[in-house]
Amino acid sequence: MKFHPSTVQARYDSPLGPMIVAATDTGLAGLWFEGQRHMPDTSSWPHAPKHPVLLDAMAQLRDYFAGRRTRFELPLDLQGGTAFQQSVWHALLAIPAGGTTSYGDISQQVGRPAAVRAVGAAVGRNPVSIVVPCHRVLGRDGSLTGYAGGLERKSALLELEGSI
Repeated sequence: MKFHPSTVQARYDSPLGPMIVAATDTGLAGLWFEGQRHMPDTSSWPHAPKHPVLLDAMAQLRDYFAGRRTRFELPLDLQGGTAFQQSVWHALLAIPAGGTTSYGDISQQVGRPAAVRAVGAAVGRNPVSIVVPCHRVLGRDGSLTGYAGGLERKSALLELEGSI
């Protein structure tokens, strides 16, 4: 996944472990738990903890983890990915806090009902975890499956939101 050359980053120490927060002048471009699957190489991105988008994102994350926020209000710059992945990421934004959906439901929403596995792959490559709530997608039987940040974190996020 390619990111804009102006991408900057900061570290955020969440209750579930350290995270990398990335932004461009357009908006929030990335949010990953350190070491999670599909995380890009961020070593060339300058550290800019005073960047306005990063400051706003980290403040909203603090409120989220403290139970004071259920919805993020941040400009997004969802870079990279195919048109299909972009459509899946945008579908994830419609899942309300406290709610869940299935990979099959997302495949229906994006008009590709037979593409359940491809939806799973796109969900796993979501560059802005938590804010683009891929943790709210469950297996067909309601099971916790496939979270790039780890199933323990997925469970903790859903518990925080009152979903489980």
